[in-house]
Amino acid sequence: MIRFYFNASPNPLKVALFLEEAGLPYEKVPIDPRRGEQHEPAFRRINPNGKVPAIVDEQGPGGQPATVFDSNAILLYLAEKTGQFLGAPGDRPQLLSWLMFVATGLSPFSGQSVHFQKFAPEPVAYAINRYRREVERHYRVLDGQLQGRPFVLGDDYTIVDMAAWGWLVRADFALPAEDGGDPLAPFPELRRWFRAIDARPAAQRARAIGQGHAFKQEMDEAARRAMFPSNYPPG
Repeated sequence: MIRFYFNASPNPLKVALFLEEAGLPYEKVPIDPRRGEQHEPAFRRINPNGKVPAIVDEQGPGGQPATVFDSNAILLYLAEKTGQFLGAPGDRPQLLSWLMFVATGLSPFSGQSVHFQKFAPEPVAYAINRYRREVERHYRVLDGQLQGRPFVLGDDYTIVDMAAWGWLVRADFALPAEDGGDPLAPFPELRRWFRAIDARPAAQRARAIGQGHAFKQEMDEAARRAMFPSNYPPG
């Protein structure tokens, strides 16, 4: 059994997609960031960085419990454990390259774009422009890679596709279209790919991961301090 620590944000969605695609048994453990549950000592023992997702695999290497945090590390761990969604052996160099492209580029720049457009206490034009333009650039790179390919690495659906899908789910927040339309419209290959992944039954189940749990919705001062503690003086 795998204990899956999650909320309904993009990075946990990636892992939920893998778990659903692979049919692995797992127990959902919700962590509510606006209530500060990510800072509780019990969770910090699982992820010292105080972020979701994280997993505890009760049958890790040598049959011992294994703790893994960071969404792309979890995807790689689970793919190697199960032998699923890794592509062909010859795809390994590209799989690692594109997985790190998502981990160091698409994910953090999308996250910062969302932050400065949705959560910053006041608009900062330079930051908004900087992160929106970087999101666009990453979308263009993926759009070019998907020319003539059903998936990022080619014919095989892999953890790279799952990793990227998690943040493309939030394209409306990371790169909202000025006319209120589809933010992926300027990227036809990316849009085609996203719609195909998003239509998969496992993706629909992953999207529903948070149903039935009452995550805090209010972005009050307590929520801001819990989610963005580095914005406040220590103590």
